[in-house]
Amino acid sequence: MSLGYSGKNRIKFAFFCLAMIIIAVIFSFLNSTIRDIRQEERKKVMLWADAVKQRNNLLEYTSELFEKLQQEELQKVELWKESQQMIMEVEDSQFLTFLLKIISNNKDIPIILTDANKEVITTMNIDEKIEIGKKIPESILSKFSKYKPLQVSYKGKVINYLYYSDSQMFNEIQEMINNMIHSFIVEVAQNSVSVPVIITNSDTTTILADGNLSEKDLKKIKRESVQTYVQKEMSENEPIQILLDKEEVGYLFYKDSVLISNLMYYPLLLIVITILLAMIVYFTFHSFEKYEKNQLWVGMSKETAHQLGTPISSLMAWTEILKMKELDPNIISELDKDVHRLETIAERFSKVGSIPSLTREDVVQTTLNAINYMKNRTAKTVVSNVIAPEEPLYANLNTSLFAWVIENLWKNAIDAMQGKGTLTIEISQENDLVCIDISDTGKGIPRNKFKTIFQPGYTTKSRGWGLGLSLAQRIIKEYHHGKIVVKSSEIDKGTTFRISLPVVQ
Repeated sequence: MSLGYSGKNRIKFAFFCLAMIIIAVIFSFLNSTIRDIRQEERKKVMLWADAVKQRNNLLEYTSELFEKLQQEELQKVELWKESQQMIMEVEDSQFLTFLLKIISNNKDIPIILTDANKEVITTMNIDEKIEIGKKIPESILSKFSKYKPLQVSYKGKVINYLYYSDSQMFNEIQEMINNMIHSFIVEVAQNSVSVPVIITNSDTTTILADGNLSEKDLKKIKRESVQTYVQKEMSENEPIQILLDKEEVGYLFYKDSVLISNLMYYPLLLIVITILLAMIVYFTFHSFEKYEKNQLWVGMSKETAHQLGTPISSLMAWTEILKMKELDPNIISELDKDVHRLETIAERFSKVGSIPSLTREDVVQTTLNAINYMKNRTAKTVVSNVIAPEEPLYANLNTSLFAWVIENLWKNAIDAMQGKGTLTIEISQENDLVCIDISDTGKGIPRNKFKTIFQPGYTTKSRGWGLGLSLAQRIIKEYHHGKIVVKSSEIDKGTTFRISLPVVQ
């Protein structure tokens, strides 16, 4: 059982809807996957930020210990200074021995003792060799510039200067803290999932560390300010505030990893691939369908011409016999016309089955000939008007097939008017085209059916095959390289078909 034109359209629409549903499901799945990956990456960045905060707490605690150690060393130096000063004032030998013991017990803090003229008297815990009795060399004095020298007074007069610096232990702790501060920044920046990150200061003007940035990103940062780059490239994710040290606050900015960036394009790529595949499938089936249609036309046309051949030959023989019987000449004449008409129809079908030859013909006269033939076989209730130029308009035609198209449109117009109305044929030239407009005052065609009516199998008639307009389009478009379209139509007011053919001189 044939599905018919509307049935095929419903199947096509169903397949289209199914394809859209599949695309929507895959698109939704990919979006969900991207969203999950993005959430996981933010969780990891949050864990890194939390690790930074935890380590900062450790650094803060270590810094407090560091400050206490610094205070203790200062107290030792103060005690050393006071002991040096009391040596000059104390006469008790036992107490003097105690003071000297205090001074000699300093094993960590580098100290240089000078006289009032800042000439070296003695040194302690210094690796460099310093000459006694001379001033401190500038190269060594720069190492003691962190703290002001302490003054040793006797009877209100400064007699000694005590230079000191941080102990070796103090310096090692300080270096350890600096390394820890640097390490946690690098660890956050160089994360394991390749998330591009930037750690900035509080006003986002300086990059403290970066990780997983491409050369392109680094060049952008050089061309633009850090703030501009962050706003443009890393605005999709909310920055994370981190505490860099006891007072300084920084921000960790990050953007989606390369994996997410690539996944973002996959839905579009999938849609493009699906559309391309659908187009390939569509055009493949369309080509097969067109080929089958052509074969059907050829087979049907040749078979029709073949089947008409035998009765036409028989009728021609009977006509000759009737002529010998000396019957009414008018009857014989009309019978000859009908037989000739059948011969023309058979010829037309045979030409549809193959590529017909075209010759330069006058479109005006050819159209008028077809109209005059149809006028004699049309009811008087149909009024026909012909508007045509007096001069000929030439085009390459197969007169037999072209006349068939005119006759087909004429019959359709009469059917649309239900055998009563006005039929107008206007022939004109527009630029390099000959235009034939055939208008009726019938029931009209809905706008959404302007193209559908040319499809094989489409018909509004209860006993129609839906092949007339399809055949007319084939003749005009494929054989004559022209166009046939619905120029205009209004429901219950009428329809105008237009045939356009290239002009030849």
